[in-house]
Amino acid sequence: MRHLIDLLARRVFFLSAALSVLILLGIFGMLFFNGIRTFAEVSPGQFFFNSHWNPSAYGEPSYGILAMIVSTFLVTLGAMCIAVPLGIGAAAYLSEVASGNFRLYLKSAIELLAAIPSVAVGFIGIVLTGPLLARIFGLNNGLTALNGAVLLAIMSLPTIITIAEDAIRSVPDHFKEGSYALGANKWTTLLRVTLPAATSGIIAAVILGMGRAIGETMTVLMATGNATAMPNGFFDPVRTMTATIAIELGEVPYNTTHYYSLFAVGAVLFIISLGINLLAEYIAARYRYKS
Repeated sequence: MRHLIDLLARRVFFLSAALSVLILLGIFGMLFFNGIRTFAEVSPGQFFFNSHWNPSAYGEPSYGILAMIVSTFLVTLGAMCIAVPLGIGAAAYLSEVASGNFRLYLKSAIELLAAIPSVAVGFIGIVLTGPLLARIFGLNNGLTALNGAVLLAIMSLPTIITIAEDAIRSVPDHFKEGSYALGANKWTTLLRVTLPAATSGIIAAVILGMGRAIGETMTVLMATGNATAMPNGFFDPVRTMTATIAIELGEVPYNTTHYYSLFAVGAVLFIISLGINLLAEYIAARYRYKS
């Protein structure tokens, strides 16, 4: 009976893993085989290297996604510049400085940030952070890439803090004890021993936070201005790939070039996210090997 239960458990776990892979391949296949039909009417050069997106234009519609790709990376980069130092600092404080019940309460409060709906965060961007940034930087409109970056940083913090804190706490105690034995103080041990030993977990936290930011839809749709022009910086309104899909897919005519081009945008976003995760796994594996 125990052998039968063990065999059954192995089969269930294998089927679960196989099903996850099949679902992933199915999603990519659906995006790819619908998106590839775009290039029957649009050249790849025009699609990837043109910054003009106006599929509804009369006479000569344009399907360039370069501005959307730049906007997506611009907002994500800004979010990571804010969230990574704050997230790693908060994780180090929770794991090495905060004590007892205060740490538990603070960590619970941070994790509750992940439960805030993205629509609510978008409203905060419209009524609070957008006008505040406009006053600080003298802008006519606060719905810019910077506004989206600030909001996405807030949304990414729970992921980065939670995973990085777990990685820091998993560093073996004898690493720290050896540092203390050599005369290092608490802060030197944290910066020179603990954080480098937790590098692989911290990288995983950063990449997962980046994935949270790059795939967010409703917040950037509401708070970044949705301008399809090529941005010149963080003070310009932008439209990301996710926002474009969300805005247009529900109203586009079925089986048209515009319809298939949105699937192509989704396929590009899927490939970007997959590439970022594979790169993160490669970097984390190298650090694990070195340690």
